[in-house]
Amino acid sequence: MGYTMTRLKKVLITILVCVIFFAVYSFYITRNLTNMTPKQKILKVFYPALMWITKFTGTNTSNIVNNSIQPPISFYSLQTTLSDGSTFNLAALKGKKVMLVNTASDCGYTDQYADLEKLYRQYKVGLEIIAFPANDFKEQEKGDDNTIAAFCKKNYGVTFPIMAKSVVIKSNKQNSVFGWLTNPSGNGWNSKAPSWNFSKYLVNEKGELIHYFDPGISPLSKEVINAVTAN
Repeated sequence: MGYTMTRLKKVLITILVCVIFFAVYSFYITRNLTNMTPKQKILKVFYPALMWITKFTGTNTSNIVNNSIQPPISFYSLQTTLSDGSTFNLAALKGKKVMLVNTASDCGYTDQYADLEKLYRQYKVGLEIIAFPANDFKEQEKGDDNTIAAFCKKNYGVTFPIMAKSVVIKSNKQNSVFGWLTNPSGNGWNSKAPSWNFSKYLVNEKGELIHYFDPGISPLSKEVINAVTAN
């Protein structure tokens, strides 16, 4: 009986220590995030755990690689719209690798904005990153373009281009850039649509689609960095 009580006390003390640690960690992580909703703060705190779980279970971790294939439709013939309403021509990106990511502000993966910004700042000489906010998965991006742009800048210091909110999943309203990324008649080989928010497509310096990374693969992972830095 005495042994059982001792074990119970140890378990309760361990639980208490974990709760205190989590509370302190949560406060530290979110103390300066005055521009986030309570839900967004919670998602930010749980992001490391989510990434661990996806890696452990192999969920949302597909990495599709393809050799250079000249696309039937030139990547550089495409254009899209920035969050401020101006036109963005992809022809301006010739000679750079381009990572295109569908994003959302209320997703478990939203903290990848920070990782994407780190990746961008480190490799921006040869890399462009473009965010495509979308409300396609569980309505996790309900804000308008101004709200989304402000959220990204204030909370994550995002400096890479953010496009106007659009549809990225396959439909008759699909953004033309994602239409190209997910249709072999455009890109030459890939039909994989985003599996969730923060799916990543990588186009090389010649305008050829060469990689697809699922949301569970961090922008700072070895797989992504090796793809970005490959000759």
